[in-house]
Amino acid sequence: MKAIMVTEPGKIGIIEKDMPSIQSANEVLIKIKAVGICGSDMHIYHGTNPMAVYPRVIGHEFVGEVVEIGSNVSSVKVGDPVSVEPIIYCGECYACRSGRQNVCEKLEVMGVHRDGGFQEYVVVPEKNAHKFDAHISWEEAVMIEPFTIAAQSTWRGDVRKDDYVFIMGAGPIGLCVLQYAKYKGAICIISDLDVDRLEIAKELGADYILNAGRVDVVKEVMEITKGMGANVTLDAVCITKTFEQAVEVTSVAGRIVVLGFGVEPSKIPQLPITKKELTIAGSRLQANKFPEVVELFNKKALNPKALISHRFKIDEIEKAIKLIETQEEKTCKVVLIF
Repeated sequence: MKAIMVTEPGKIGIIEKDMPSIQSANEVLIKIKAVGICGSDMHIYHGTNPMAVYPRVIGHEFVGEVVEIGSNVSSVKVGDPVSVEPIIYCGECYACRSGRQNVCEKLEVMGVHRDGGFQEYVVVPEKNAHKFDAHISWEEAVMIEPFTIAAQSTWRGDVRKDDYVFIMGAGPIGLCVLQYAKYKGAICIISDLDVDRLEIAKELGADYILNAGRVDVVKEVMEITKGMGANVTLDAVCITKTFEQAVEVTSVAGRIVVLGFGVEPSKIPQLPITKKELTIAGSRLQANKFPEVVELFNKKALNPKALISHRFKIDEIEKAIKLIETQEEKTCKVVLIF
């Protein structure tokens, strides 16, 4: 079968590899139908993901059709469309026992630590295959996994109805967070440098959009909230400056959620954290969020199609990568169709 592999940083191509087969009674074989290209895939391609192991078949946002099931599988059947939860965990460590298997001590992510969805077939444990309704297209279903990131981060930030939520960054994840926060009843402010993405945010219900290249976002948020600050700030830009701004712009008793993997330290004094009694939380992947996101997709409560900007076939991977890097056309979510 065909697979897309990053053999080493900067080198990607289509290879032939053996088709996987079911090895245990609780596994399912899935024929991949569509995969999203994520920013983390690009980091692996560029060699800037510190956790990636090479060579690697990348891709963790993938969906497909069940073509074979193990003898003990009962939650899905042959022919079902499924979204794949791309994390493998031990189930025994402190994190797993606490319901936080997304930070399992032995965590492995498909597409990072083991081969992912950029291949024609994949075998996964039954619990990792989440069925969705047939009315959802394959390319829309690719967005289930990114929306689980939004579900996790808004949970980590304890987003509540009528909270002022400031989302830094209107990329695919920021736009997913926007939709999820709006679903929870929040008043949403979102910032970015890209005018086109801010327009998408506005169409998706953002109450306020801020061009970070033209205005002082901290000042603007403080004016919008009448001096209170954002009750929840979600940093989807993930640079030292935005982390520092998050501490400055968040209200008393507020929550800050950080999604980045940057290693450069920020200059943040203790005073504002203690004085405002801020909660600063990291948010990584998701834990137990697939069922709720799939339900929202089934109910058409979210708008995944608005985030999909380009579609390519599997053998056009280099063309897709080039477009993402050069931005000759503005991209949001780029999807590979199998």
